[in-house]
Amino acid sequence: MGRLEQYLLIGLLVMVGLAVFVIVVMPRLDSGALAPDQPMAMGETETMPARVLEVLEEGVVELGEGISQPYQRLLLHIEGGSLKGQEIEVEEGTINLITQDRLFHPGDRIYVQRAIGPNSDRVYVSDFIRTAPLIWIGGLFVMLVVLVGRGRGARALAGTVVSLAVVFAFILPQIKAGGDPVWVSVVGSIGLLAVSTHLIYGWNLKAHAAVIGMMLSLSLTGALAWLFVGWTRLTGMGMEESAYLVMELGADLNFRGLVLGGIIIGSLGVLDDVCVGQASAVFELVNANRDLSWRELFRRSLNIGRDHIAAMVNTLLLAYAGASMPLLLVFTIYQEPIWQRINREPIAEEIVRTLVGSVGLVLAVPITGLVASLLARWAVRKDERE
Repeated sequence: MGRLEQYLLIGLLVMVGLAVFVIVVMPRLDSGALAPDQPMAMGETETMPARVLEVLEEGVVELGEGISQPYQRLLLHIEGGSLKGQEIEVEEGTINLITQDRLFHPGDRIYVQRAIGPNSDRVYVSDFIRTAPLIWIGGLFVMLVVLVGRGRGARALAGTVVSLAVVFAFILPQIKAGGDPVWVSVVGSIGLLAVSTHLIYGWNLKAHAAVIGMMLSLSLTGALAWLFVGWTRLTGMGMEESAYLVMELGADLNFRGLVLGGIIIGSLGVLDDVCVGQASAVFELVNANRDLSWRELFRRSLNIGRDHIAAMVNTLLLAYAGASMPLLLVFTIYQEPIWQRINREPIAEEIVRTLVGSVGLVLAVPITGLVASLLARWAVRKDERE
């Protein structure tokens, strides 16, 4: 078997592993899910796959004050759950808010919710079933990473699987079980960084330098996040999901810790990029000129890192802004002074998240450069003695 075939096989195995994780493992992480044959109590809901057989009626419904939206009456065939095999009618757009993009067509596969009521059950459309296109785009991503990145690309995919496993099998279950979100996030982050970095780049001094730099930078980022989340009095209740978490897990959940954990996890990807880049630059410099002192290596690594900082800070800002685009748009609608607007918790939380992550990113450059420079000079002296 040639090297290309080996890479493709590794990529295929990684893709299969991701598919199994998404389809089999993730649904089982919710320990509160009801078994199919378990009777449902009042107020509980059941999610069932279905297919649209026919659009029985379609039109426009007035919501008042000159606002209207489309509506549909659909005939569905239930493909799973307690109503499997039945054909039912549901209305879409008469109660919930929808747009033209939400309209359904015969043949569409969807999820429907069945809510148990005192007199009768309510069945309504939940969302489209998007499993097939998600698997296709995942497969395209895996194929391109393996074809372009070859062995390192395949190892990077394996590192991604490890990261997902740590997040979904350790960090989230531990927080759900009552663990402190900050410590759980820090411990999980250090573990996934160490494993994925060495998996991708091998067991060598360059990888060691990158991991040490990431750990130190991550610790400082966590300390800064703790300081500024407390200083700005963020409670974590500005998140849309907070009310649901209170109902499901209770009010004792550390919502401020969730904000801190989110900042730590959110900074991992950029820290990984910066630290590996700095470590690689230092070891390339010492390979080109083995007479450079650690101070000279450190100084030159800073020159390289400044360009990296300029690009990565902008990347981090745009990433957070893009993720919060609907929220930012909502706040542009209300006419109020800018200082009142940024003091609202959802906006303040994004500001703290962006700036703390950026500070950690800036600190990662000199920290990793210093660690890599010292390790590189130690390696040169060791080679000379041998």
